[in-house]
Amino acid sequence: MKIAFLGDIVGRPGRNFVMEVARELRKTHDLDFIVANGENAAGGAGINTRIATALHNSGVDGITLGDHLWDERGFEREIGKLHWLCRPANLPESNPGLKYLIIEKNGLKLGVVTVLGRQFMRVHPECPFQTARRYTEELKAAGAQAVLVEIHAEATSEKIALGWYLDGIASLVVGTHTHVPTADQRILPRGTAYLSDAGMCGPYKSVLGRDIEPVLGRFLDGLPRRFTVATEDIAIRGCIVDVDEASGLAKGIELLQISKDD
Repeated sequence: MKIAFLGDIVGRPGRNFVMEVARELRKTHDLDFIVANGENAAGGAGINTRIATALHNSGVDGITLGDHLWDERGFEREIGKLHWLCRPANLPESNPGLKYLIIEKNGLKLGVVTVLGRQFMRVHPECPFQTARRYTEELKAAGAQAVLVEIHAEATSEKIALGWYLDGIASLVVGTHTHVPTADQRILPRGTAYLSDAGMCGPYKSVLGRDIEPVLGRFLDGLPRRFTVATEDIAIRGCIVDVDEASGLAKGIELLQISKDD
């Protein structure tokens, strides 16, 4: 089973490029599933039904979210209708939306769960370690042949620790949130693929997807500015994982990088 995971989709530039290449990406890499973090897809912060539906229709099988999931007004009333999208599983039970996904295609079942980290985050959720393990085991019991666990977190140490905690249990543990792709992909000793951060799908001539000048100005004088989404050097970043369907463990992991200018 081959799974592509795409880092945080940032604004119109990121989502348009993902929608443009998703089907060709599936064909080129012989992918069974494409999963992407979509929490910044609407104007750089949040997502809405229209954008989530367009991404899904373009070939993205599952969409995960992070700490910006409620930034689009009214989305909390819409999320329950989107069966291909899941919120962080360790938010309070009162939050609407699916806590995980089971995506079925061509006789294969992929489980997807995302958790928010606790360190340096504006949201203070339940324990990401216990939550991730509980739902990973629940997904496997439900027949998922592979389980993708995303940790949306600021601290790299927290991401690495979750990788070790789920080694031999999850198929892939991948980090998101920083928008900075790392190159530490590996398969841990018990067979779980790991990557600290998938990076972003969006404009890399930027400061984490935002226009450079407003961010620089804010650092220099502290005055408020609107951080607009940048538009240049658009690229997709993420990873592709090959999973043994019998064991649910990874056979390989490689970085994914596609530039719009190539």
